[in-house]
Amino acid sequence: MRQQANHFKSGIRRKNRPQIIYLHFIILTEMLQVHFIRENKQKVLEGLAKRNFADAETIVDQVLTADENRRKTQVSLDEALAESNKLSKEIGAFFKMGEKQKAGLLKEKSGQLKEQTKELAVKLHAFSDELQRLLYLIPNIPHASVKAGNSEADNEEIYSEGSIPVLGENALPHWELAKKYDIIDFELGTKIAGAGFPVYKGKGARLQRALINYFLDKNTKAGYTEIQVPHLVNEASGIGTGQLPDKEGQMYHVGEDDLYLIPTAEVPITNIFRGNLVQEADFPITYTGYTPCFRREAGSYGAHVRGLNRLHQFDKVEIVRVEHPENSYQALNEMVAHIKDILRELKLPYKILRLCGGDTGFTAAITFDFEVFSTAQDRWLEISSASNFENFQANRLKLRFKNKDGKSELAHTLNGSSLALPRVLAAILENNQTEDGIQIPEVLVPYCGFDLIN
Repeated sequence: MRQQANHFKSGIRRKNRPQIIYLHFIILTEMLQVHFIRENKQKVLEGLAKRNFADAETIVDQVLTADENRRKTQVSLDEALAESNKLSKEIGAFFKMGEKQKAGLLKEKSGQLKEQTKELAVKLHAFSDELQRLLYLIPNIPHASVKAGNSEADNEEIYSEGSIPVLGENALPHWELAKKYDIIDFELGTKIAGAGFPVYKGKGARLQRALINYFLDKNTKAGYTEIQVPHLVNEASGIGTGQLPDKEGQMYHVGEDDLYLIPTAEVPITNIFRGNLVQEADFPITYTGYTPCFRREAGSYGAHVRGLNRLHQFDKVEIVRVEHPENSYQALNEMVAHIKDILRELKLPYKILRLCGGDTGFTAAITFDFEVFSTAQDRWLEISSASNFENFQANRLKLRFKNKDGKSELAHTLNGSSLALPRVLAAILENNQTEDGIQIPEVLVPYCGFDLIN
């Protein structure tokens, strides 16, 4: 993998209310492996068209060409090695019989074959590296239910719940509330680190900690095993879950150690299973973890990113699942239901969107985004997502299980935010502001130790 990663570096681094619906799916997509591309070229191109993936046909053709060259070279190498082994045996036999001249002639031929195998091995390595590099560029194929689209404007609202509170004329956005009650200091964070690194103070810090503990408790009660993971990952981990090369420029990179600050706990948690062969009886594998998350978010400016709307460092509680392929969409349904339950308890109005192809992340086959309504800002804010990657990540991770027939098969991976804190906190502050202060959602009071910020 390191060899592949080094090659990768040199080639890439430079540079209104619907009815309730139940999410039932038929698994139609398969692993994005070269043999699948080779056998389903048109299906792959149609899927990539949903994503508006540039130069899809060109890259797919390059993949197929590199694969054909690799396979042909592999056959030639295997034949040369077989012939070389055969000659070695014959040479040994001639020497035993004392026929040195015949042995000498074969030895000369054997030397030529060795040179040939060396050349073929170099060619094979080059074709394999090229194939791997190209495959890393191709995103997952969207699920059949995912619609084509260009941007978030084309996402489908499939569900909504909760009443939007009516605030007075003097309602303030969260960044003004934070200053009024001295609970978050954005300027101090800028002094210490830069824009996008807030400092939480007093009841603001306690509310932040309360949300983390509440989310973790909800997740563990739902059967997720809590885990604490590193906040830095190596390149192989970034490649395994698909952040690299796709999000190379959005990740903070520690050059001297060649490590990356995590953009989400999904990366280290899922990489626990990189290279693993799990047993069918192990499913479902479910984890939850709290981590700070780091994203450069280059080019993010303007009013829509004020306050907590867009940060470079933020806290998030994640849920991750490794599932049998036959159960992964039921697992996705369960994740969606779980996040809905959390938002109900927080009494936040929310809606669920099924992302269109153009807005679906690189690694996901399907993603459901949750948005909460920020009353003071009069707009919807994304606060969570739940995604099924099918076996796209597992293929990169070489995460397999032994099926009932004893054969090795790629698992399915899923993840969801449960939840990302900044915009949840922003919505709580804005939607619960009163003349007397900010009311804390009842479910959080035991965690906070107070019911009002004033």
